[in-house]
Amino acid sequence: MSAKVLGVIGGLGPMATALFQEQVVKMTEAPTEQDHVNMIVYNFPSIPDRTGYILGSNLKSPVPGLLWAGRALARQKVCCIVIPCVTAHCFYEELEERIGVPILHAVKDTARYLRARGVTAAGIMATEGTVYSGLFSRALMAEGIRPVLPGKRSQEHISHLIYRNIKAGKPPEMDRFDTVDEELRQSGAEVVILGCTELSVIRQREEIGKGFLDVTQVLARESILRCGKTVRQEYGELIT
Repeated sequence: MSAKVLGVIGGLGPMATALFQEQVVKMTEAPTEQDHVNMIVYNFPSIPDRTGYILGSNLKSPVPGLLWAGRALARQKVCCIVIPCVTAHCFYEELEERIGVPILHAVKDTARYLRARGVTAAGIMATEGTVYSGLFSRALMAEGIRPVLPGKRSQEHISHLIYRNIKAGKPPEMDRFDTVDEELRQSGAEVVILGCTELSVIRQREEIGKGFLDVTQVLARESILRCGKTVRQEYGELIT
C-alpha cells in the first residue's frame, strides 16, 4: 500500500478514541471513501490510568502498554502515531525515542494553533495529572501565551466530569462545566482549551458556547495534514 497510514494508540478512553476517528473522517476532504485517511487503531483500555500514575495513587506505569502498542504500529510501517489521550503526552519523549516513529504532540500543536490566531491567554481544562505535569503551561508559555489554570474546587469539577461522568458512561453535569468556564473567563482566558479527550465528548453532546478549542479536533487536523490529505474548508477555524 503506497498511501500513508496513521497509527493510533487508543482506548484511553474508548469513547475518546472513537470520537477522534469520527473527527478525522468528518474533517477530511474526501470525495470518495478512498480519499480518507488510512488508520490502524490499537484499542487498549486496559493500559493503566495515566493521572493515577503521575500523582502516585496508582503504581502501575502506563508506559509498557503504550510502548507495546506503539512498537506494533511501527512494525506495520505507519507514517506517524497519535495518542488521543492528552495525559499520555507526559511520557511523550520516552515513547517517541523508544518507538522510533514520529508521534504527533497534541499539546504543542494546540499552543501553536492559538498563537497563530493571536490568543494571549488561554484557560486549561484537563486532568489533574496533565495540570500537575505542566504540559499545557509550558507549551503555552513557549508560544507567548499566558496559561490560566483552574482553582482547586474547579479542578475537582473537571475531574468529576472526566472520571465520574464521561469515562463512567454517564451524562455530563453541565453545571460543573459552566462553573469552571466562568472562573477561567473571569481570570482572563480568551479561549478555553478542552485539554482532555473526554471533554471533547462533552463538546459533541452539549451546546457549550463560544470561545473553546478542542484538542481532539486539533489532533485530527494535524493527522489529516501529516497523512497528505486536505482538511475540509468548514474546519478552517476550530475555535468555537
